[in-house]
Amino acid sequence: MSDQTLNPNPEEKTAATPSSGPRFSIALVLLAILLVAAAVYAFHERAQAYQLAAQNGQIASALDATRSQVDALRSKLNELSAQQAAKPAPAPAATPARPYRVASRARREDPRWKQIQTQLSEQQKQIDATRQDLGSARTELQGSIARTHDELVLLQKKGQRNYFEFDIDKSGQFQKDGPVGIRLKKTNTKHQYADLEMMVDDFKVSKKHVNVFEPVIFYASENGQPVELVINKIDKNQIHGYISEPKYKSSDLQAMANSSGTNTANTASDGQSAAPAPPARKPRRQLLAPKSN
Repeated sequence: MSDQTLNPNPEEKTAATPSSGPRFSIALVLLAILLVAAAVYAFHERAQAYQLAAQNGQIASALDATRSQVDALRSKLNELSAQQAAKPAPAPAATPARPYRVASRARREDPRWKQIQTQLSEQQKQIDATRQDLGSARTELQGSIARTHDELVLLQKKGQRNYFEFDIDKSGQFQKDGPVGIRLKKTNTKHQYADLEMMVDDFKVSKKHVNVFEPVIFYASENGQPVELVINKIDKNQIHGYISEPKYKSSDLQAMANSSGTNTANTASDGQSAAPAPPARKPRRQLLAPKSN
């Protein structure tokens, strides 16, 4: 009788016990999924950090080499200055013909002096250009990446670059989008990466394991400036993303600069000014307006 009082309904206890097993298994599966996702994300972030560090190291090495050249030229210039300071002053000539010879000798030494100064100026320009390239590389690696169509439209409104969206299926043909042709070779929806083959300046370039939201930067001779490819969606045998290129080519910017210099000279001569018109661009496929929710 005491057993019945302590456990009036033993069947209910027996039926309730097995339900805790599936719940515990589900919790373990969810925990394992979270751990795997965290590990994949950490690996992706570490890979990007290594890539950025490697590029910064290369640019820093180039900057150090340029600085070494500048220091060598500066040392040579100091030696020449010391040699000229150590030379005794020429005695005054008795005839007017001798000062003319002394002046001619002094003028003969000027070209070498100017040549060293020109080399120093060129080296300084190279240092400034290297610094600008370093800043541009950091900006490109840390710049904005559009994850959706609406974000891409916002980037397009900034007016700094041209953007071309693409939807590419796995096939044997190249699809022309912007300045590059793209062919999808393989997709992996589990690990979210794709294998691509690109046609850049009539050359085939293979790019394997391109992760989602990972920018691929390359240079095309058409504009001479960095072109960026980003995949923001990977499905089975299909990818969606965009390509961005600078608003103007290097040749266009040079033409605009030359035109601006010509107009400035004309303004100084006849008092009239005219703003240089941007060069004509080939029609490109425009982005669609953001969809209203």
